[in-house]
Amino acid sequence: MDHNIKIPLLTQDDDDGGVFKEVKKQLWLAGPLICVALLQYSLQLVSIMFVGHLGELSLSGASMATSFASVTAFSLFMGMASALDTLCGQSYGAKQYHMLGIYMQRAMVILTVVGIPLAVIWFNTASILKFVGQAPDIAEEAGVYARFMLPSLFAYGLLQCLVRFLQTQNIVFVMMLSSGTATLIHVLVCWILVFKLELGSKGAALANSISYWNNVILLALYVKFSSACKKTWTGFSREAFHDILAFIKLAIPSAVMVCLEMWSFEMIVLLSGLLPNPKLETSVLSICLNTAAVMWMIPFGLSGAVSTRVSNELGAGHPRTARLSVMVVLVVVVILGISVGSVLMLICNIWGYAYSNEVEVVEYVAAMTPILAVSNFMDGIQCVLSGFVRGCGSQKIGAYINLGSYYLVGIPCAVLLAFVLHVGGRGLWLGIIAALMVQVISLLIVTIRTNWDAEARKAGERVYESALPVEIVS
Repeated sequence: MDHNIKIPLLTQDDDDGGVFKEVKKQLWLAGPLICVALLQYSLQLVSIMFVGHLGELSLSGASMATSFASVTAFSLFMGMASALDTLCGQSYGAKQYHMLGIYMQRAMVILTVVGIPLAVIWFNTASILKFVGQAPDIAEEAGVYARFMLPSLFAYGLLQCLVRFLQTQNIVFVMMLSSGTATLIHVLVCWILVFKLELGSKGAALANSISYWNNVILLALYVKFSSACKKTWTGFSREAFHDILAFIKLAIPSAVMVCLEMWSFEMIVLLSGLLPNPKLETSVLSICLNTAAVMWMIPFGLSGAVSTRVSNELGAGHPRTARLSVMVVLVVVVILGISVGSVLMLICNIWGYAYSNEVEVVEYVAAMTPILAVSNFMDGIQCVLSGFVRGCGSQKIGAYINLGSYYLVGIPCAVLLAFVLHVGGRGLWLGIIAALMVQVISLLIVTIRTNWDAEARKAGERVYESALPVEIVS
């Protein structure tokens, strides 16, 4: 009896459809993923819109609590769960279907444990915000909002695991329907809790928790009962508690990649409060950040698509198809980046009115639009290249690149331009562009120098490392 498992690597790629077939596959994945990202992002946005009708203090507190939650937990969970892009994606490509359920359970256990100290931080939001110098009344309001959002902390972690589990199997339309259903229910729940039951901002925060759990339950039921997940979900297993350290070694650099980037954008808004005329600067930078966040959903969907394609093809032993997927997504994101940037330039003189009736704010937003368009273009390229990095399992390299790009180049440049050369808010955002340029160039160098055959071998070793002795077949 042959106890060696033969990993089919470096075989002739059986995807003979060429470029157009690859484009179709990626857009088929990316479209629903963009919708999922926008719908999940809209949950907190809808809550803040409801709170905005309660008064300035309630709005300030809810906005600050939402930002605090994103920095301390949501970005961390999103990053840690992205380790599943590598593990589940490559296992699915290698037809080791049962491992997807194991990896998802392992991620759920780890993220739930990590959520416990984060819950303590959220519970003490008011004290932390006061300690860092925020206005006491706003800090108290944010603290109350954060406490009522506590149940959403654990739901968000589980949701990220479920999304990655389904995404890596190319099951994306179900996630879009689930997120759409949760968002529609969220609007109704918000209205009932905030106005009918007169819970105010507490009701909006509680609505977030209810809606995240609704989404988790819908996806969990699909995984449990759908025939599409029959091979990948085989029930709960003790194996989920094995090799936890190996998962953490991949999850930590995955989290660092995401957090370092997201934190730098939040830092830019905080720095804007130190500029002359901080009310104007902070308002405009916040508008730019919100606009960039919405536009970012497009390359984020493409990033999920290319991550899935690369990990699936490397796991299946098709390095050339994996390389083709990266080339295709780069062309697509460049075309989309130019298109979105052109639209932004066309509406630059009126876009500010969506947020403010102040002429000074609208004119400043118009002046910032060219810079915002350039940053969106660069951000799109780095986003899809980061998806390639996750698909290969090279998150550690991505973490080093993000650290150097944003904290050795971007933030220092932003401070220099804004406070030394007195360029103001434009200087802060130009610092972000400098970081994005370094990040894109670094990731392009990594991509160009990638040995795809070697990456396929690594994927095979990663998938089968806990199995019987492995024999690599070339």
